[in-house]
Amino acid sequence: MKSKELFVRPEDEMEFMPIIPLNEDDSENADEVVIPSEIALLPLRNTVLFPGVVIPITVGRDRSVKAVNDAYKADKLVGVVAQKDSTIEEPLIKDLEIIGTVAKIIKLIKMPDGGTTIIIQGRKRFSVETITTEEPYFRATIKLLEEEKINLEEDQHFAATVSSIKDLASQIILLSPNMPSEASVILKNIENPAFLIHFVSSNINIDLKEKQELLEINDIKIRAEKLMHLLNRELQFAELKNQLTNKTKTELDKQQKEYFLQQQLKSIKEELGGDSNEREIREMQKKAETKKWPEAAKELFNKGIAKLERMHVSTPDYSVVYNHLDLMLELPWEEGTIDSYDLNKAKKILDRDHYGMNKIKERLLEYLAVLKLKGDMKSPILCFVGPPGIGKTSLGRSIASALNRKYVRLSLGGLRDESEIRGHRKTYIGAMPGRIIQSIRKVKSSNPVIILDEIDKVGKDFHGDPSSALLEVLDPEQNHTFYDNYLEQEYDLSKVLFIATANDLQNIQPALRDRLEIIDLNGYAVEEKVQIAKRHLVPKQKEMHGLKNVPVKISDPVLTKVIEDYTRESGVRELDRQLASIMRALAKEYAIKEKLKPTVTEKDLQKILGKPRYSNDLYKVANMPGVAVGLAWTYVGGDILFIETSLSDGKGELKLTGNLGNVMKESAISAVTYLQANAKKYSIDPEIFQKKNIHVHVPEGAVPKDGPSAGITMMTAIASAIAGKKVKPYVAMTGEITLRGQVLPVGGIKEKILAAKRAGMKEVILCWQNEKDVQEINSDYIKGIKFHYVKTMQQVLDIALNYN
Repeated sequence: MKSKELFVRPEDEMEFMPIIPLNEDDSENADEVVIPSEIALLPLRNTVLFPGVVIPITVGRDRSVKAVNDAYKADKLVGVVAQKDSTIEEPLIKDLEIIGTVAKIIKLIKMPDGGTTIIIQGRKRFSVETITTEEPYFRATIKLLEEEKINLEEDQHFAATVSSIKDLASQIILLSPNMPSEASVILKNIENPAFLIHFVSSNINIDLKEKQELLEINDIKIRAEKLMHLLNRELQFAELKNQLTNKTKTELDKQQKEYFLQQQLKSIKEELGGDSNEREIREMQKKAETKKWPEAAKELFNKGIAKLERMHVSTPDYSVVYNHLDLMLELPWEEGTIDSYDLNKAKKILDRDHYGMNKIKERLLEYLAVLKLKGDMKSPILCFVGPPGIGKTSLGRSIASALNRKYVRLSLGGLRDESEIRGHRKTYIGAMPGRIIQSIRKVKSSNPVIILDEIDKVGKDFHGDPSSALLEVLDPEQNHTFYDNYLEQEYDLSKVLFIATANDLQNIQPALRDRLEIIDLNGYAVEEKVQIAKRHLVPKQKEMHGLKNVPVKISDPVLTKVIEDYTRESGVRELDRQLASIMRALAKEYAIKEKLKPTVTEKDLQKILGKPRYSNDLYKVANMPGVAVGLAWTYVGGDILFIETSLSDGKGELKLTGNLGNVMKESAISAVTYLQANAKKYSIDPEIFQKKNIHVHVPEGAVPKDGPSAGITMMTAIASAIAGKKVKPYVAMTGEITLRGQVLPVGGIKEKILAAKRAGMKEVILCWQNEKDVQEINSDYIKGIKFHYVKTMQQVLDIALNYN
């Protein structure tokens, strides 16, 4: 509650101790006063006026004096509003609150010093609608805010709240030596609950902003509950202040005011169990003494500690400096795990976790061998590129286990903000280190294996370019001095083994791709998938579905049928889902019958998975003149591609449909041009190109298609249509063509050949330069396929159409 002391400053509206009206029911008679819709505004900067409360005000500002004089001569009504900032001498409209109280000027007194004092009584709350004039003082149209009439006998909860307010206010008066003793008597004699709430609200010792919040609450019940909460807080403060005063008053006779404040602070700390901040700082210093870190980091930490000791805990920068020092302490600057150089053990771990992938395993074992001989080596940045579901990410965990290193995975898919990599400046609100530093802090090792997943899906917008930020992270020549904006100190990342994964190499920024050692992970053959299912997927799904100890098996022929008839992918993710469907069906049957057949048969598959989704008989339907089978690469692996050609009467136009890209369209044009130029060579009537329209279509028109690898397929299809000859059965092909009739090599050979094998193709036509790619494929996986390596289109047509 407020004291009787007056703090007078010139040119100000000053608040005195509120005066109780002789008849508190005057607040209820406010309804009898006619309040106009437009009224003069009187800004107050030290107080908030509540309805029914009487206060004296010293008016000093010229426009305020003018407003008071004019109002006193008229209806004696003025709109009292509080200033948002009490330091503003001449407030503008924006500096005033929009909720205030209509006041009646009870008395106007001219002071000897020329000033004016008025005694005003609050009538009704109002809200400012519009400002009608600003000179010579503010006038505004207002909207009155009505108060709800409450009967204490009917609302027991509200009655209890009012009673609590009385009790709390009385206790605060007793604990406050500067409050007059008669104030407690006055409180007890107030019977009007609304006036009691407003009187206590006006006198409670709280911030002006909190008083304004009380005034703005429309529901008087909510206003009462808010007031009770504030009174509880003030009561606790008054009780604590009394305790502190009692502890220190024996020492006040010989000490100055500063010493008195120090003793109060000491007592507060004793109540809280000592200064926790000083203890934390001492603990940080002890931890730093045993920390292994560079001299530069140690120096930066000592400067931060010295700065922290000089700062008060309540300052905003305290938490910023504290969190920065805490990060420095938790980072493993020169602490890491000891690498395991047992190559045989590493090979066993890799073979246990992953079937196949011989090329990758050899590369990792080479890395371990060099590390074992040299003892130290800048970690290379490996990038696994391949279709989804092939095991790129899980391979990273196996590598970490083989090396005896900590493992952490960062998903970069959709990352757009550069600060996610480099960190934010620590002075910003919500600042944090970059995700690289956060990950190292989390695993507490300076040499973990960090998987940068989906590096080809990093975004770019106005927040920055994360790909460019990754350049420093992934460059072995630079990352030993990686700079994080939050850490403000260089950190050595050269010991970290970064492994990136990507689906499409073309989507990686060229400068970033140059820093990566690309390792291609091709799709799995059917035989490989069978082994992966037997060794990993089936045991995993059995355990996940509660069938771990149930004797049920899935034979190799059944697994092969699942792979060929229900999946069409390079990886094993869809296969895993199909196996999960089988296990759910088995779990249901076992839960009902409590027994299962020992093996799953092919008949069971149709009951569980339905009819086969894919069929190798698709080719037989399409085997007609003008149709050739090409091999395509997609981000999910290889696939076969039918290219259809038909002739119709016309003027020699070429139509291309099927959602083809520019490169693919140009391949078709080149094929027609080549055949037209070599018509005699292939016994083609040249006039066909003048009298017939050629229409080339690639089915699945909703799927975009592009690339040069369909060149020889398009030319074969067009030649087949013109000659009226069927393409040799079960022949697939891929290769780029030139106008000179040359066949050029293309990429994705393993995925394409495995797709041909899945589709039941028996012969594949390739460029002679792609022979080396075929040799890298396990011969067991391509049994039954005959390869034709060609250099010219003449050879392609000889094989496909039996031209001689």
